[in-house]
Amino acid sequence: MTMIDISSTALIELALDLANSLTTKDRFDRLLSTVRRTVNCDAVVLLHVQGERLKPLAQQGLSKDSLGRRFDIQAHPRFEIICGSQTPVRFAADCMLPDPYDGMLLGHEGDLPVHACMGLPLLADGLLIGVLTLDSMTPQVFDELPKRTLDVISSMSAATLKTAILLQELESHSLHSQELVAELTNEALVKDGGELIGDSPVMLKLKREIDMVAVSGFSILIEGETGVGKELVARTLHRQSARSDGPLVYVNCAALPENLIESELFGHVKGAFTGADRNRTGKFSLADGGTIFLDEIGELPLGVQSKLLRVLQSQEIQPVGKDATEQVNVRILAATNRKLKLEVSEARFRADLYHRLSVYPISVPPLREREGDVTLLAGYFIEQIRRKLGIRQLAIDASAISILNRYDWPGNVRELEHVIGRAALRAKGRGDQAIVRIDTRHIEQLVDSVERSEGLLLSSSSNGLNTDVLTTVLTAGLVVDKGTSVSLKLETEAFQCKLITRVLSQESGNWSAAAKRLQTDRANLSRLAKRLGISVTKAVTLSTD
Repeated sequence: MTMIDISSTALIELALDLANSLTTKDRFDRLLSTVRRTVNCDAVVLLHVQGERLKPLAQQGLSKDSLGRRFDIQAHPRFEIICGSQTPVRFAADCMLPDPYDGMLLGHEGDLPVHACMGLPLLADGLLIGVLTLDSMTPQVFDELPKRTLDVISSMSAATLKTAILLQELESHSLHSQELVAELTNEALVKDGGELIGDSPVMLKLKREIDMVAVSGFSILIEGETGVGKELVARTLHRQSARSDGPLVYVNCAALPENLIESELFGHVKGAFTGADRNRTGKFSLADGGTIFLDEIGELPLGVQSKLLRVLQSQEIQPVGKDATEQVNVRILAATNRKLKLEVSEARFRADLYHRLSVYPISVPPLREREGDVTLLAGYFIEQIRRKLGIRQLAIDASAISILNRYDWPGNVRELEHVIGRAALRAKGRGDQAIVRIDTRHIEQLVDSVERSEGLLLSSSSNGLNTDVLTTVLTAGLVVDKGTSVSLKLETEAFQCKLITRVLSQESGNWSAAAKRLQTDRANLSRLAKRLGISVTKAVTLSTD
């Protein structure tokens, strides 16, 4: 197979991939690998059209955070031209239009020099469903590609993407038309503030739970720490429910004045109390036919909890000052960062209401347990902030990504968004360069926190040891000749590696027990061990007795 001809073997292999029971990720990876074997390029990206945005589905040759980005088509002239074309678009090597991938190409830092860039619109039934982009650091490399080769690549890419979309619709038992699906996955996402981003095992489990319970109509209790995205989970549940065409009414129970809670929830009639100079419609009436989201449900006073219980039992509300009740048809989603089961045991929350609300409880994992998701979320927030600040291109160094992945994130996703925002402002303030790049200088507080946290293992290991024992442990096997330089970082890591390995061995590979003995958080220990190259392998042995 020459560089510009695509072989029949490659086509047959790809056709088999489409027919076989591969995962969507496998299909995308094999598609991009086939393209790269056919066309000499340094980066290739498959993007899905979602309304006015492009969502990267798979890529080869870019930094991983690119998969977390969502590109507004109108904000990127090259994407706008590709999406408006019916045929492949080759950009001149000296094209002055900004490249959306500036600063993201692996092995190349800074503004992209003169290079080859091409985009293929992917059409299905005459409609644009996606885009395939190819970039090469060799100028004019795409100029001589035959039309047949580009037509074949476009066709097989569109077929792969269309197959993935159809399978996704079948798996979710979607009965909506293509137009409605596009609206729900794009305009509703923008309106409701985002999407659930992450492919860690705990996030995939959460998404499966949401898919399963969203259509049920059950009341759902969403539990999780502050900042994990409980409101986003609620909005996703509403969008995927049979009530998606109805209203979603948000109520922050913690922000309601205690003397007005009933009026806010159930409404009141004129003259019901001092200051009630007109009738007021309550949140439950506003949510009729849709969903009401009661955030911070644990803050509701016990008296109001009993009235909320009646709504759950009979779907009836009674406005303040009115004798008659009113029927409502409302699904209740509730959220809390408290442990409601503990609140029930201490008589601060009604047990009957708790059981009514938690027909299906959903726990949103903290960010520190979402292995690998920090990089994707960072990419997502970087693209959002780039648009807000009017920056042509915003990138992030691998060293900064490493710090983000090693930080503990007590404020979870919300804290990550704020950190990225502050870092972008600081990086932007250093000049008017074409690519604004976030590095460790812009997240100094996180760097200090990570260093203190990881250094804690070393210091905490001294607890309970007298000075002589500690000196013996630290200096065992350590020979430092006079005048010889010593890397404190490497020696510290070597000690940490020995200490963690020894404790893990003594605890038979039990991470929780090892973390307890080392007086550190299990997630911190796991991250540090991964960075140091420590892993636990369990084997099965057969007894011959």
